[in-house]
Amino acid sequence: MFKTIKNIWHVQDLRQRILFTLFVFLIYRIGSFVPVPGVNKDVFEATNNTAGSDLLGFLNTFSGGALANFSIFALGIMPYITASIIVQLLSMDVIPKFAEWAKQGEHGKKKMAQVTRYGTVILAIIQAFATSIGFNRLYGTEMVPNATFADYLVIAIVLTAGTSFLMWLGEQITDKGIGNGISLIIFAGIIASFPTHITTIAQSEFIVDGQNFMNVIKSVAILLVCVLIVIGVIYVQQAIRKIPVQYAKRVVGNKMYGGQNTHIPLKINAAGVIPVIFAVSLLQFPVVIASFWSTHGWAQWISNNLSTNRPLGMVLYVVMIIGFTFFYTFVQMNPQQMAENMKKNGGYIPGIRPGKTTETYLTRVLTRLTMTGALFLAAISILPMGLGALAGLPRTVLIGGTSILIVIGVALDTMKTIEGQLIKRHYKGFINK
Repeated sequence: MFKTIKNIWHVQDLRQRILFTLFVFLIYRIGSFVPVPGVNKDVFEATNNTAGSDLLGFLNTFSGGALANFSIFALGIMPYITASIIVQLLSMDVIPKFAEWAKQGEHGKKKMAQVTRYGTVILAIIQAFATSIGFNRLYGTEMVPNATFADYLVIAIVLTAGTSFLMWLGEQITDKGIGNGISLIIFAGIIASFPTHITTIAQSEFIVDGQNFMNVIKSVAILLVCVLIVIGVIYVQQAIRKIPVQYAKRVVGNKMYGGQNTHIPLKINAAGVIPVIFAVSLLQFPVVIASFWSTHGWAQWISNNLSTNRPLGMVLYVVMIIGFTFFYTFVQMNPQQMAENMKKNGGYIPGIRPGKTTETYLTRVLTRLTMTGALFLAAISILPMGLGALAGLPRTVLIGGTSILIVIGVALDTMKTIEGQLIKRHYKGFINK
């Protein structure tokens, strides 16, 4: 490992990319503490203690604490993620123009990226207005005294500008840094929240009889569980099922093509963490809305039953994760399209007839893998909350499964990118000695 790190710093281009990425992280962290003009950020100190604040804590973790500070980066990069998912879904033959762009290679990707940027701005404006009005209603007049439409408009413009700037920083990391910029910004926000969670655990839950006495057994148990969860996530994230594919030989003119053997790598968790984000957002949305009318009976019922630490909320959470995993996986990997592409290129799976039979076989394999991945996502999302509740940890640190998935996934992808850069720069070929 130390030799690899040494090799990284010996490559000038790679060293500059890493330093640029770290510089962007520094800008991101500084911006997380720049408050929005005209807003009393002190009222947000109780955000994590508010009824039905699971989603708020989830978003605050993703923004690296920027939501609790109600800084210019309070919305984080979530509007961009939502816009990109919507555009991706619309490109699946929903809007013909988007589907046409998706098949045009690099030129089409640029057009899709431009549409995603416009969608990000629109969603950010809507979310900024909803956030400012909702929080002001939740906290009374303490957040923005005597708020007018002009006040809300200024807040919305500032928050939208912050999200747009984060989107631009992410694109700069992708272009001039190392790895996927948007994922790394989310990664940085989650990592930045870890010290706060650790401090909360140490100061709030391990105080015995008023003395700062660390419960050694509980600490070791929590650390061991965290290590086992990390190992399990890495193992499943890296696991793939290789479907062998053989291409028939073709004679074109005086040349022969094909005749090679390859495979289709099907990941157990092909959907990544997207289903978890969808599920927790959809489940906690009515809880947050109900918290604005907390004095009503129906609002109290929603807050008490749809939270992810309640039996009903936990069951709905698991069902949504499994459903969204199947949906997103089959949107990303279409067995029918895969079978058609293999048939057009003269490829076939040994022992399986091309065409409909291949499609059926791929659907069956992908369904089994997806079910395994969906149960894995549900277990990782529920396990930290369940164990945390049993250990008596604060609710502010119970939303950990999603964070663990994202941190490990981004770290693995970034490591692969760095490793690929090193191999490319140290590769000498077969002829050179």
